[in-house]
Amino acid sequence: MFGKSRDHDDRRSSSLDGVVFPDWSPYNDLAEAAKAYLRDPELALEDLTPVLGDRPVLGFTLERVVLDGGQVWQEVVLCDGDRLVLWHGEDVPDAGMGAMTSAVRITPLASVAEVGTRRHLTRDDDGVSKVSEIEAYVLLRTLDEAEQLEQPEGTATVIRHDAIRFAKTVANGGEGQVRRVQEFVRLVATRVGSGMPGSAP
Repeated sequence: MFGKSRDHDDRRSSSLDGVVFPDWSPYNDLAEAAKAYLRDPELALEDLTPVLGDRPVLGFTLERVVLDGGQVWQEVVLCDGDRLVLWHGEDVPDAGMGAMTSAVRITPLASVAEVGTRRHLTRDDDGVSKVSEIEAYVLLRTLDEAEQLEQPEGTATVIRHDAIRFAKTVANGGEGQVRRVQEFVRLVATRVGSGMPGSAP
């Protein structure tokens, strides 16, 4: 959960086309943004408030996706200066009508190994470029999984690190949300002392 790479593309590809949610990008206050954008803002804030305590929210990004079966997937990722705090809400249709999960994860910024972005650009007839999509990742030192692969020269162990991934397009989030994701990833990069990479591998 929380945006692992193998799930992230599945969520994007299976979201319903044409579903437009209110724009959270004008809001600098987390509570206001959550109430404008999430389906279950009270639940998210109920879980996040005691975790934050008196710590400031320096930046955040929100995501909400409706899957083909109508299930809603929601995520809040915020930085309080020392930690990444994530809230994740997901419908569980097999558990009955209205069933969902609500989970919180806290990751110290000291556990961040790498931060990267890839921007997709378009250029108009006058040569002016605009960002049409941004993809970003925060690679963690913690391990996601290890897998044994049989190769001609013997068995090899493939280790995959945990990662938090973000993506926004102008089509599904607008220019404001694309900009906010970029600003958030830059904030995280600055706090871990890595600087802002030019692009993702």
